[in-house]
Amino acid sequence: LMQNYPNPFNPKTTIRYQIPENSPVSLKIYDLAGREITTLVNENQPAGIYAAEWNAGNVPSGMYIYQLKAGSFSETRKLILQK
Repeated sequence: LMQNYPNPFNPKTTIRYQIPENSPVSLKIYDLAGREITTLVNENQPAGIYAAEWNAGNVPSGMYIYQLKAGSFSETRKLILQK
């Protein structure tokens, strides 16, 4: 899981990640209270490099968390929306 770019962003950002083998993949955005904001990816994907875009035009400015789950792997990073 790579850091989103640009960061801070307004209103769109790109999140890149790499999957080493075929696995179920979930990429979700959460607010700092842990509430799910949106799901960007929720499907089986073959090995490869991917990019997902988040258009945050409908959510308020602030810090958010994005979490990638792929098979038994899980990683979380922060991003900042500045309007």
